[in-house]
Amino acid sequence: MATNGKGTGLVGYNVQAAVDTKHHLVVVTNVGHDRTHLTNMGQQAREATGADELTVLADRGYFSGEEVLACDEAGIKAIVPKSLTSSGLKRGFFGKQDFVFDADRDLYVCPAGQELTRAKYRSDREGDIIFYRHLTACSTCELKPRCTPEKLRRIRRWEHEQVIDAMQARLDRMPDAIRVRRQTVEHVFGTIKDWMGRGHFLTRRLRNVGTEMSLHVLAYNLKRAIAILGAPELMKAMRA
Repeated sequence: MATNGKGTGLVGYNVQAAVDTKHHLVVVTNVGHDRTHLTNMGQQAREATGADELTVLADRGYFSGEEVLACDEAGIKAIVPKSLTSSGLKRGFFGKQDFVFDADRDLYVCPAGQELTRAKYRSDREGDIIFYRHLTACSTCELKPRCTPEKLRRIRRWEHEQVIDAMQARLDRMPDAIRVRRQTVEHVFGTIKDWMGRGHFLTRRLRNVGTEMSLHVLAYNLKRAIAILGAPELMKAMRA
């Protein structure tokens, strides 16, 4: 089940594509759910290109702590904006990004300059989650109306949060990352949709739709290769 632009259910297939930023060639295509495919697509892209090092740019729909960690463990540098799903942000409260983590002292510094120290932790399917808070400062803080409606503000930190912090640092050093991603992969999807007449896949069932998409990608890559190399050079390379 895919979703449309309004966030409602839509019966269909969600196509994934990995596209190289230099030549705009599609190196991997797949059908599945964004959030669980970041590492899989990255590994396939590295195998397809033969690259020793790989940086993956993706939109926030691909953000998952477990996937970013898996990319890191596989030697793939992920750059994915974090999901903005906090209800507090929607209500105008300070977000977690407004609290600065001091790794050396293992504490957070809040927007008011108070230090939130480690309180407790719990385990869930993602691993250990550590909570930080200040027991007394919140009650008299002038910024509390902008911070929390509760008695005090708690910040949760995943046990592998340093991997997310490192990814955020890469994103901060590459402010045009989102623009590069859009220019790269959205161009591919837009071109193929135009070829399809802005319609739907002609086939049904996952296997058939996958084949149909692969044919579209093959045609797209051939046109790109001709544009890059020229038809004679491409034919020579194909015969080699």
